[in-house]
Amino acid sequence: MSAPLRIDPDDATPPYEQICRQIAAGSNDGSLAVGTKLPTVRGLAEQLGVAPGTVAKAYTRLEQSGLIETRGRAGTFVSSSGDRSQAEAAAAAADFAQRTRHLALNEESLISVVRAAVTNVRSR
Repeated sequence: MSAPLRIDPDDATPPYEQICRQIAAGSNDGSLAVGTKLPTVRGLAEQLGVAPGTVAKAYTRLEQSGLIETRGRAGTFVSSSGDRSQAEAAAAAADFAQRTRHLALNEESLISVVRAAVTNVRSR
C-alpha cells in the first residue's frame, strides 16, 4: 500500500470496517497489487493497536467479498479476483442508471441520491 494501514480513533466507523475500507481501496487503486502478502492477524493487530479479533473480522469480510484469500500457513494475500469489486460496482451503477433513466432527473440529482444511499449504508 502507498500508506500503512491505520485506525482513526476519531472516526465513528468501527475499526474492522476501517481496515476493510483501506485494504479494499488499496486493492482497487492498485497500491496493493495482486499477490501482495498481508500481515498476519496478530501482526496487524499489534501494529494497529486493536484486538486480533478485529483484524480477523476484517479479513473474513474481505475474503468473503473476494478481495483477499488465505492460503493456509502461507498467509493471506490480495486476491486476483480483487477487481471483482470494481466490476460489481460498475454493474450496479449501470443498472441504477438504466432503472432511473425514465425519471427525468439530472445527473447531479441522481448522484445526490447515490451519495445519500452510500452514507446511509455506511452509517449503520
